[in-house]
Amino acid sequence: MVRYVYDFTEGGRDMADLLGGKGSNLAEMTRLGLPVPPGFTLTTEACRAFLATGREPAGLWKEVSAHLSALEASAGRSLGQPDDPLLLSVRSGAKFSMPGMMETILDIGLNDDSVLGLAKVSGSERFAWDSYRRLVQMFGSTVMGVDSSRFERSLALLKDLRGVRDDVHLTASDLAELVETYKDLIRLETGDRFPQSPAEQLRRAVMAVFASWNGERARLYRRREHIADDLGTAVNVQRMVFGNLGADSGSGVAFTRDPATGLPGLYGDYLPDAQGEDVVAGIRNTVPMTELKRLDATSYDGLRTHMRTLERHYRDLCDIEFTIERGTLWMLQTRVGKRTAEAAFVLASELADEGLITPDEALARVSGEGLARLMFPRFDTSATGTALAHGVPASPGAAVGAVVFDSAQAVRRAAAGEKVVLVRQETTPDDLPGMIAAQAVLTSRGGKTSHAAVVARGMGKVCVCGAEELTVDTEARRFTATDGTVVEEGTVVSVDGSAGAVYAGSVPLVDSAVIRYLEDGRGDGGAQGVVDAVARALARADTVRRLEVRANADTPEDAERARRFGAQGVGLCRTEHMFLGERRKLVEQMILAGTDAERDRALADLLPLQRQDFVGILEAMDGLPVTIRLLDPPLHEFLPDHTELAVRIASAQARGDEPDAHDVELLTAVTRMHEENPMLGLRGVRLGLVVHGLIAMQVRAIGEAVAERLLAGGTPKAEIMVPLVGDVRELRLVREEVQRVLAEVSRAARVALDCPVGTMIELPRAALTAGRIAEEAEFFSFGTNDLTQTTWGFSRDDVEAEFFSAYLDKGVFSTSPFETLDREGVGRLVDIAVAEGRATRPDLKIGVCGEHGGDPDSVHFFHTAGLDYVSCSPFRVPVARLEAGRAALEDTEGSDSR
Repeated sequence: MVRYVYDFTEGGRDMADLLGGKGSNLAEMTRLGLPVPPGFTLTTEACRAFLATGREPAGLWKEVSAHLSALEASAGRSLGQPDDPLLLSVRSGAKFSMPGMMETILDIGLNDDSVLGLAKVSGSERFAWDSYRRLVQMFGSTVMGVDSSRFERSLALLKDLRGVRDDVHLTASDLAELVETYKDLIRLETGDRFPQSPAEQLRRAVMAVFASWNGERARLYRRREHIADDLGTAVNVQRMVFGNLGADSGSGVAFTRDPATGLPGLYGDYLPDAQGEDVVAGIRNTVPMTELKRLDATSYDGLRTHMRTLERHYRDLCDIEFTIERGTLWMLQTRVGKRTAEAAFVLASELADEGLITPDEALARVSGEGLARLMFPRFDTSATGTALAHGVPASPGAAVGAVVFDSAQAVRRAAAGEKVVLVRQETTPDDLPGMIAAQAVLTSRGGKTSHAAVVARGMGKVCVCGAEELTVDTEARRFTATDGTVVEEGTVVSVDGSAGAVYAGSVPLVDSAVIRYLEDGRGDGGAQGVVDAVARALARADTVRRLEVRANADTPEDAERARRFGAQGVGLCRTEHMFLGERRKLVEQMILAGTDAERDRALADLLPLQRQDFVGILEAMDGLPVTIRLLDPPLHEFLPDHTELAVRIASAQARGDEPDAHDVELLTAVTRMHEENPMLGLRGVRLGLVVHGLIAMQVRAIGEAVAERLLAGGTPKAEIMVPLVGDVRELRLVREEVQRVLAEVSRAARVALDCPVGTMIELPRAALTAGRIAEEAEFFSFGTNDLTQTTWGFSRDDVEAEFFSAYLDKGVFSTSPFETLDREGVGRLVDIAVAEGRATRPDLKIGVCGEHGGDPDSVHFFHTAGLDYVSCSPFRVPVARLEAGRAALEDTEGSDSR
């Protein structure tokens, strides 16, 4: 029989699949002997069963009742007991942290009778009614579906009537009145009454938390964070402890180290006379942990002791929620804390130095995605001027955008291509779509543990919280700074998440410290810690990785930068980029040539220019391989646009002028070369086989460049790659011409030329006939951009704008197949081509040169598929190096487990 409920004393952190992250960690803290309020967890299996049928699974409530009876016996009180009620919290807890995305209901068990008993036994009538109004509000919105803003408006109206700013200044009678207002609101909105039965409250609360797994904001968050939809959430039922019992009580959230920088120390927020929801909601500004030390030194010291225990036990940054109830410290939650990219690198490096983790574990705890964030530009602090306001630097980075004051507006403007900054007093889970759409989040309330801070850090989004100098008026759609500056919606501001500052206008950017280190090997000032940590992680990755990392580079400058960034060669040199600019005229002459002699003259003029390009790149990459792709795109791309030419000619005729003869000649050529789908037409190898002399010119330029470098004492390693091959006979014809031309160059220069000839695998047919193609190819390089297009039947330029967003929303994609390789389809073709190619030619060198070569997840696939190298843009080379190392570690761990 399936078991659905576990007491906290029965689990552990290795049971996150079953008990969720929160439940497994509560059990772990219980096992460690930390002061955890007792409770039990309903498993993710129970949630999945409920979601599949819409009903609670058979036997679930019998188990819940048994555990509740045990909890009541240990407490000496029962749920809903009139004179001294046992109250419960009901909280979600998925395997992976989803802060604020699912539901929580506190104070289960209060009703019109037990609230009076709670007032008497606690000695605080205000506390009792405050707890009751929280229950009615949470239950009404979460379980009964009343818009939460209706409750907030009622609360705000009451505070206005009483002339108070904070909830804590409302009296017991005020709160009792508010409870009745809330109950009336529920009845009017739903036609139902707030349930007085504690058992009914518990049952409905549990089912509401289960159902919240499929809530809109939870689904959106899972898509954003790539969390599977079929995991479900556990539900944790726990005895309530109260931080809202007066000055000797309170709640807080703390980190064992700074989640923004990774530096040691106790970081967090504390709120006296408050529940934990008040802290993360940001509805009142918190105080720093140093204030807790002054208010309650005993609890502060106990918290530090427990946090040291947890950090050493988890061997990682821990995020802790706690409550102090009349001087007694309770630990409500711990988890491995979300952190910024900077903190991840610094923390991994420091934990390795402290001996808590190994160098390989340190590498596993950072990511290429995080490294990419650290390579983003930062604001030029010398040009910032005076800040409008300062707040808590909750998530670092530099962002510029137009101010918006609600989530819907952020989504609309971002969808139209505008960069926006979402400004709120504080964010709630309902703001998630706007947070995703915005470049940055700015709030006037909250701290490093508020909802805005935690979610933004997890997403790598720039965030400044608690900018108290700003008065945010969401209804008037503006904010006002203390110096009187008024910023209306649509005004551009700059948000510095590293310094916690916001500036009017667009502040100029400079390269990040990490980029400067990669460029010249030096760090700088305050950023030295993260620079050192990145350097250590990359060095470790280079030690353990099997995959080589090359760069896509079309100029000597790109090749030089790529080499500085650690590239081990050029995996793709696109020769068509060398035909642009002033050289376009020579290409036009080649295309318009009426005779072989005219075409040969145009090609002869292109030859020395192309040769010098290759000389520069080979010199920059001396001693390392440079894979040069022969001309790939259709020739019409080098001619003016058809419509532009037609308009010019028609305009001249309309004026009575004679059209330019060259325009007429170009229009004739463009019309003649028109193709309905040129990317599947005369391009790549087909172009080389049809346009006489084109292959010979490019190969001669390559051969002469190699010869020139050899004669200058260099070590050039040029490789010739033939694009868009679909049949081995195409490659055979090209290879015969390549060998003929190279032999001529070799004889003329009196040097031996060794330029391997290979092909791009970018058509499904090429992948499926790779065994035959390998008879002629000395290497393969997967062109995954085109392979994705031709496998899916997508035209990338069209479909991304047309329907990809709908496909992502509907779950057809979890991410764009042009960003992360489609393992099931395109990946299957890669596996086939690798296996069949090496069956024919065991020493076949295989790489990838599409942009997937720099995508972290795709790099792991290419490692597993057995490729020899990945190639990507120069700025993604460090990312690929890091992920290639992490992939090797994962492979080793997998082998060990097998």
